[in-house]
Amino acid sequence: MAIEFELKEGRVIVVTGGSGYIGSRIVKRLVERGKAVRALVRSRRRAENEGRLRGLPVEWIEADVTRPETLGPAMQGASAVIHTVAIAVEKGGRKYEPINYQGTVNVVEAAKAAGVRRFINQCQLGADSKLPYRFLASKGKAQEYVATSGLDWTAFRPSVVWGPEDEFANTFARLVPITPIIYPIIGDGQARFEPVWVEDVVTCFEKALDDPATIGTEYELGGPEVLTLAEIERRTLEAVGARRMMVPLPLPLVRIVVTLMETLLPAPPVTRSLLELLAVSNVTTANAIGQFVSDPRPFTPENCAPYMRQFRLGETIAQFTGR
Repeated sequence: MAIEFELKEGRVIVVTGGSGYIGSRIVKRLVERGKAVRALVRSRRRAENEGRLRGLPVEWIEADVTRPETLGPAMQGASAVIHTVAIAVEKGGRKYEPINYQGTVNVVEAAKAAGVRRFINQCQLGADSKLPYRFLASKGKAQEYVATSGLDWTAFRPSVVWGPEDEFANTFARLVPITPIIYPIIGDGQARFEPVWVEDVVTCFEKALDDPATIGTEYELGGPEVLTLAEIERRTLEAVGARRMMVPLPLPLVRIVVTLMETLLPAPPVTRSLLELLAVSNVTTANAIGQFVSDPRPFTPENCAPYMRQFRLGETIAQFTGR
């Protein structure tokens, strides 16, 4: 297949979800490399107040992936799009299908209409449109659309991503203040993951952007170790300096508790989306991290401790109740 590819020097790179967890780090890295970046955000004021990109020479564009009419102007003059927008938890009227799938369709079509050829998509390890799990199905369906778009696309499928402000390891850290004696292991604790450092994921996006050899390829990304869920929980406890008696909770009981929490709490510590990750493999079949990162960072207490939040009881309760 002949590939026409040119990332023109000096032209802008659009990053959707530019103020998000991974998107903001991609924006920062590209700016540090001298790239012109246009960060798409739903609210510029909120994005600037969060401070992740404060002071960076970034072009802010307010746009919403669920509103196609806002995307066209954002694509004008761009040479590439890096698409990171997705939700892992449905809340406040924000649903998987309109955002994860149709939002991706809208971004792809806006890019095509503006003549943008290069497109990098953030997918998810284990995502498949045929799965009964709505989050993973929505992400898989979105990637299928990208792969048939006719664009010069590349996709990354990371396992669980860890790092400052992550919603994986910090989920376990949030439970520490409310579990002073017994700490729950979800299920039998034997579900396996391949935690990958957020900055290593960003490096993959950065290097693929200018590499035509990556076009038309999906890359699975994992860290240097495969860990069970119980091992991840133990390392999280060690990182925050907590000692607990760890007790497995059967998944049927966990599902009941989690469903109740999602019903009653605005920001529950564990969600059904997290439980879905236990039902599919979160270990790569062909880990591509080594093609982009020479020394990927492992998920260890020593590496987590500098950033892992030390949640206090009052703060934890306030966060869960939305107060």
